[in-house]
Amino acid sequence: MAERDVTIGQLLLTEYQTVKDEQKARIGFRDNLLYVTLTVVAAVIAAAAQTQRSAMLLAIPPVCVVLGWTYLVNDEKISAIGKYVREDLGPRLAQLAEGERLFAWETAHRTDRRRRSRKAVQCAIDLSAFCVVPLAGLAVHWSAGQTSPGLLAVSVLEALALCGLAAQVVTYARPFT
Repeated sequence: MAERDVTIGQLLLTEYQTVKDEQKARIGFRDNLLYVTLTVVAAVIAAAAQTQRSAMLLAIPPVCVVLGWTYLVNDEKISAIGKYVREDLGPRLAQLAEGERLFAWETAHRTDRRRRSRKAVQCAIDLSAFCVVPLAGLAVHWSAGQTSPGLLAVSVLEALALCGLAAQVVTYARPFT
């Protein structure tokens, strides 16, 4: 074998580094989505309060649905990468390393006793940020009594979209797995 030949092990390690880099980038992006959501919500609430126009609160639900869905998609990809490393890539590299245990962190952090409670708390935070706060905005708008039939219809559709997002947040969270 020539020195320039690439081994399967080298290819697998390169793949590992590539997927871990993607996972790291997705984690940063996902985590920033919470801050973006809070910033946008605060800005809309401040503008609505300053102008005393509750209809401005109708901007919150679509923003939260889009950002919440983007958060969920990235979170799922982060988990999928971890699963791929644990269940596919790691075992293939371990076989090449003659049974050595590789990437122990990929499984060790999942066996923590408090993992379920952390997942449940994260689910509650995600629901609060992406669903409860915008639903509260809709409730404030509805209670202000300044809604037209058209805006009422829009707000009902927004509430349904938020309920759909909430169901997805719970489904993706898998707090008890």
